Amino acid sequence: MNRMIDGLCKGLEGMIALALALMVLLVFGNVVLRYGFNTGITVSEEVSRWLFIWATFLGAVVALREHGHLGVDMVVNRLPAWGKRLCLVAGHALMLFIVALLFQGSLEQTKINWDVTAPTTGWSMAWVAGAGLVFSVLAGGLLLRDLLRALSGRLRDDELVMVQESEEATQMRQVLADASAGRELVR
Repeated sequence: MNRMIDGLCKGLEGMIALALALMVLLVFGNVVLRYGFNTGITVSEEVSRWLFIWATFLGAVVALREHGHLGVDMVVNRLPAWGKRLCLVAGHALMLFIVALLFQGSLEQTKINWDVTAPTTGWSMAWVAGAGLVFSVLAGGLLLRDLLRALSGRLRDDELVMVQESEEATQMRQVLADASAGRELVR
C-alpha cells in the first residue's frame, strides 16, 4: 500500500513540475511576445491560472502524504501517548469532515459549471472545480488511512504528532537537543 501511495505522489510531483514548467513557458513567452513583438498568447493567462489551481491542490495532497503542513505542536508534544493519539484522531476526524464538505461543494460547482465555457479557451469551467474533487478524494483516502492506523494502534508514539510548527523551530529544537546531549556527555 505504501509503495502505491509513494508512486502516486511521485506521479503527482511530476504533474506539478510539468504544470510549473508550462506556466513559466506561457507567462514568460507572453511577456516576451508583448514587449518585443506587440503580440501575445491569448490563452496564456487563463491556462496559467488553471495550472496554478491544479498545482496547488495536487501539491496539498503531496504535502498531506509527507505530513508537511504546518501546525502547532507545542502543546501536543507535551501530552502523553494517549493524549497525542486522542488529538490525532480528533484532528483527522475534523479534517475528514472538512474534506467531505469540500467534495460536496466541488461536486456541485462541477455540475453547475459543466456547460459554462471559459472566455478565451472555450474549455468547460468544470475543470477548475474538478481540482477540488480530485484533492478531496485523494486527501480523504490519505486521512482515512492515517486515522485507521491511529485507531488500530499501528502508529508508533513518535508518529502520533503529524504536524510541525515550522522547519526553523524543528531545526532549533534539534540543535538544542544535540547541544544538551553534548553537555551531558562532557559531564
